Amino acid sequence: MAEHPDRRHCCLGWDFSTQQVKVVAVDTKLDIIYEDSVHFDRDLPEFGTQGGVHLHKDRLTVTSPVLMWVKALDMVLEKMKASGFDFSQVLALSGAGQQHGSVYWKAGASLALRDLSPDRSLYQQLQICFSIPDCPVWMDSSSTAQCHQLEAAVGGAQVLSQLTGSRAYERISLVSSFAASLFLGSYSPIDYSDGSGMNLLQIQDKVWSQACLLACAPNLEEKLGPPALPCSVLGNISSYYVQRYGFSPECPVVAFTGDNPASLAGMRLEEGDIAVSLGTSDTLFLWLQEPTPALEGHIFCNPVDPRHYMALLCFKNGSLMREKIRDESASGSWSEFSKALQSTEMGNGGNLGFYFDVMEITPEMSGRHRFNAENQEVAAFPGDVEIRALIEGQFMAKRIHAESLGYRVMPKTKILATGGASHNTDILQVLADVFGASVYITDTANSACVGSAYRAFHGLAGGVHMPFSEVVKSAPKARLAATPDPGAAQVYQALLPRYAKLEQRILTQKQSL
Repeated sequence: MAEHPDRRHCCLGWDFSTQQVKVVAVDTKLDIIYEDSVHFDRDLPEFGTQGGVHLHKDRLTVTSPVLMWVKALDMVLEKMKASGFDFSQVLALSGAGQQHGSVYWKAGASLALRDLSPDRSLYQQLQICFSIPDCPVWMDSSSTAQCHQLEAAVGGAQVLSQLTGSRAYERISLVSSFAASLFLGSYSPIDYSDGSGMNLLQIQDKVWSQACLLACAPNLEEKLGPPALPCSVLGNISSYYVQRYGFSPECPVVAFTGDNPASLAGMRLEEGDIAVSLGTSDTLFLWLQEPTPALEGHIFCNPVDPRHYMALLCFKNGSLMREKIRDESASGSWSEFSKALQSTEMGNGGNLGFYFDVMEITPEMSGRHRFNAENQEVAAFPGDVEIRALIEGQFMAKRIHAESLGYRVMPKTKILATGGASHNTDILQVLADVFGASVYITDTANSACVGSAYRAFHGLAGGVHMPFSEVVKSAPKARLAATPDPGAAQVYQALLPRYAKLEQRILTQKQSL
């Protein structure tokens, strides 16, 4: 008789994201056997969020109610219980939180966490545990002045980047360690990987930077606690979950991390690999051996190998820009768009384009700029040339900025593509050609959740003493979608330096205005 899916040994992966709390159960064969979620706007309307947040009148302050996250966890666990999920089969759990959010516990909250009664919900018992009821989240930009003060205190943006992996962005503390604390029944340490998004951790030495701590607040180190290895076991689950839901008292809690590092684990990146998410905005995750921190992008400690690093780059002008050019140059048709890519040659006859209808993050520029083979700026391109200029330009920018952070294409490099545009094989062909590496596609729905479950297995298997790739080797394989065309390396080795120089030219012109 076949084993009931909910009676299999499994690990749980949690994700406290911007819009919902999600969970997946992954069995020992690395198959997903259960998933569920609570959507904040839809399922918890009493908190009055839009997109999971409150946007304040100043349009800079963006917060989420911490008790909304607590109530969402209660609801997910109750849904699992009602479905007959067997919590006693959970071998370990881990999780992720939206990065750069902050939760402020009240003095004495640790006693409430320790003494939870299994007869009442977390929401009922943690009402008075938070000194600030609304938590600043990753979209909050209200602390710009403090970011500039922090940069100045350590000697400037570049020094801060060298030390902590990023120049100062608007953030304070972490959602991931808050979520882990709920399961532990005690304060959880911050892991290296999510901690490196705080501008407080020295990413080389994995210790809090005294200069940065002093620039922020007195006694801050005491409030943060020592940082933890990303795959370390923090302790066993709180007795509250054993008594209320039937978890095993020996179920370990593996350090939670940020949603982006958890996604790197979920996509099973290895050294030299690159993940490209082609969505509303385009995002790159990179596996780096030795980073070169710069004034753009973020460098984090690697979530599955603490000797290495990961980089994150975000480009605002992603799918929306591709859709605009499709509408303008291909009559709104993706098949016409693809035909234009097929009918134009690699390198586009030397025609290069920069397309930023909204102010870009990397690089910081806006507008559309087109250059012919002689580097002269021109007002327009023919439709098919425009389409190739857009796609080649988007991918050349990604490669140039990835390399500025220390990324290098290696013979074994794989590109893992996700997001809406990853369904278009002609776009993926240009990606393969520009990077000179094979492109694979992977079904990464809930990659942060799945990555958290994988990381729970990794912690269970001994963490740093066991390669992560060994733990996840039986996971579903990504599918090959495109390989570089012969001659692509030669074409783009000539174009990439030109593109970088033209980008610098535009930036210089902008600064001189």
